[in-house]
Amino acid sequence: MKIKSDFVMREVAKSHVVVPTGKAALDFSGMMTLNETGAFLWRQLEVGKTESELLAALLEDYDIDETTAQADIFEFLVKLKTADLFE
Repeated sequence: MKIKSDFVMREVAKSHVVVPTGKAALDFSGMMTLNETGAFLWRQLEVGKTESELLAALLEDYDIDETTAQADIFEFLVKLKTADLFE
C-alpha cells in the first residue's frame, strides 16, 4: 500500500495534518489530523509498507499488544481507503 503522492503530512503547532496538493486539492475538501501513531503509520505507508510490515513496525516502536495493534491498523487503513488516499 502506498499513499498517493498528492497528499503530504506536515507538522503544524505540534499536530500532524495531511493536506492535498496539486489536483487532489480540487477533489479533496479539508484536511486530516493524525495523532502520533497515525503519523507513524502514515510515514510507513509513504514508502509502501504492507499491512504485515505496519504491524511489525508498530510492535517494535510502541508498547502495544498485537491484537490492539492489528485493530488500530485496520481502523486507520479503512479511514484512508474511504478517503481514497491510496495509489
